Amino acid sequence: MLRRLYEWTLALSASPRAAWWLAGVAFAEASFFPIPPDVLLIPMILARPLQAWRLAAIATAASVAGGALGYLIGYALFDQVARGLINFYGYGARFDAFQAMYAQYGLWVILIKGLTPIPYKIVTIATGAAGYSFWVFMAASALTRGARFFLVAALLRTFGEPIRDFIDRRLTLVTSLIAAGIVGGFLVLKLF
Repeated sequence: MLRRLYEWTLALSASPRAAWWLAGVAFAEASFFPIPPDVLLIPMILARPLQAWRLAAIATAASVAGGALGYLIGYALFDQVARGLINFYGYGARFDAFQAMYAQYGLWVILIKGLTPIPYKIVTIATGAAGYSFWVFMAASALTRGARFFLVAALLRTFGEPIRDFIDRRLTLVTSLIAAGIVGGFLVLKLF
């Protein structure tokens, strides 16, 4: 089933309404859909490099808006909807550990996990379930999702096709380095 969804999502990148599909996938991925928007974003930018910034902005805005829905699911519908989604994707046991970590580190979790390939829906739902500040969550989401999608756009626009393979194979490394830079920056600000 996931393989068919993946192939369907790739086919959408060639559609004349690809930007709308990108927005829809980015929105849905932040709250319930299993395929990340990168699957559309990467081929779209490779096909239209001059639109890289516009496409990254669409993915960011839609992902943040979808994050608001994920927050609502976690906040208002955890037992009715969210627990089922979490169990469906096999994150039930990890979600409990994630919530414990969330209670202690809140903002750091959003900033770090928003950059990484961990399913963002887990972050959005957990944030709502934890009752974390909605506006802080939205600001952190805009920062991290924007950093992630604009980084992909910048790399693809600059390096083109060869970077596609690099991103596919090392997305975790790239986003983890950015996350480490953000954490390091906050630590420096906190210490000085």
